Amino acid sequence: MIGALNHIAIAVPDLNQATRLYKEVFGGNVSKPTAIPEHGVSVVFVELSNTKIELLEPLGDKSPIAAFLNKNPAGGIHHFCLEVDNMDNALRKMNDEGLQVLGPPKTGAHGKSVIFLHPKDCLGTLVEFEET
Repeated sequence: MIGALNHIAIAVPDLNQATRLYKEVFGGNVSKPTAIPEHGVSVVFVELSNTKIELLEPLGDKSPIAAFLNKNPAGGIHHFCLEVDNMDNALRKMNDEGLQVLGPPKTGAHGKSVIFLHPKDCLGTLVEFEET
């Protein structure tokens, strides 16, 4: 059911500072910032040869990333994203297995359908599925 690792997401308190680190210091290929209001975040992606790193900054106080940063002021790994070839099948399987899906599918940063699985059901880690 799962495919490639799509990205690892890091919550950051300052997207400009984080972008500078990955672009100017590490020499990475970093996308332009994109606001995604429906997820409450602004993001950039660091392109790697085999995956991506997503840097997330909250858009407003009600962002889930703001809540994460309240507990982890310096930032940190927020979630990882796995590709699935069929979101309907993945969603059905997660429901059949009793895993808590955090809301209905939404359009993610890549314009594709995504869902998130509750960390309590996934070894303490927030997991995102993105349809390929």
